[in-house]
Amino acid sequence: MQAYDVIRSNRFSTALPVLCALILIPAISLPWWGESSWMREVVEIACYFVFAMMWNLLAGYGGMVSIGQQAFFGFGGYIMLILGNEAGVNPFIAIPLAAAATALIAWPVSLLAFRLQGGYFAIGTWVIAEVFRLSFANLHWVGGGSGTSLTALRGIEKATRESLTYWIALACVFFTIAGVYLFLRSKRGLALLAIRDNETAAASQGIDVRRMKLAVYLIAGAGAGLAGALYFVSNLRISPDAAFSVNWTAFAIFMVVIGGIGRIEGPIIGALLFWFLNKFFSDYGSWYLIGLGMLAIVVTLFFRDGLWGALHRRFGLSLFPTHRFLKPRI
Repeated sequence: MQAYDVIRSNRFSTALPVLCALILIPAISLPWWGESSWMREVVEIACYFVFAMMWNLLAGYGGMVSIGQQAFFGFGGYIMLILGNEAGVNPFIAIPLAAAATALIAWPVSLLAFRLQGGYFAIGTWVIAEVFRLSFANLHWVGGGSGTSLTALRGIEKATRESLTYWIALACVFFTIAGVYLFLRSKRGLALLAIRDNETAAASQGIDVRRMKLAVYLIAGAGAGLAGALYFVSNLRISPDAAFSVNWTAFAIFMVVIGGIGRIEGPIIGALLFWFLNKFFSDYGSWYLIGLGMLAIVVTLFFRDGLWGALHRRFGLSLFPTHRFLKPRI
């Protein structure tokens, strides 16, 4: 009988530790030699990336296409603000606490969302997000519809605040990538891919489909809450329209589709490209949005699996390999 080896890496992924070191060393030291505006830009990219990565985990790997993830983004931001302004918790400590609280609220939300399938699930999550927005808009003690400012950081110097926000953003990016990568390479990640491809077949192999989908939904909700808390710590002000805007999910879908859905590298490429376009072309107003839509259409038509997917097909480039291949033993 022919023997096989399971291959889970390639010549590009073996260079990943060196690449991470080359990026992390100057990135960590940026507050000592860079400008504050650079740190703010990195924090913004980090928020885009974490949110897009969570949507990619939910839809690209889990097959649950949601257009209401802004519900958890905004909820995380508001919980951070409430803990900081009302409970006296340091806002930087409140960021992970807000992520945990978002995971808790995602559980009862899932009881409603999982009663829907396909397109109904997508629309249902949007409706849930609107319920969140209207609910917080009617809470006058957190600013109501006009929103409020994060006052808990007033006693911290600007340079210290910006540096801490920046380092927390780097940590969020690092642990998001590492967590998703390790999860997808585990047996549970393999089970998730099986559920995405065929739920019935996955269940027939003994996979608890509902439990796995719930776990991924809670993780994606916590990640979205983390991104929201981080964003509004940096922004220092929050309002229901800004926190629960459907644009957050629309932009996440854009980033994932452009970069490559169902790939860890996809949201990285997508977040960087979206930041670049937003930075230099957003002043064009409606033409900017039309341009984003045209770009998404072009990529969808000619690069079905995104820009990174095209690179992978052409050069076999994969920094975060999550698939398994069988190689005959010689």
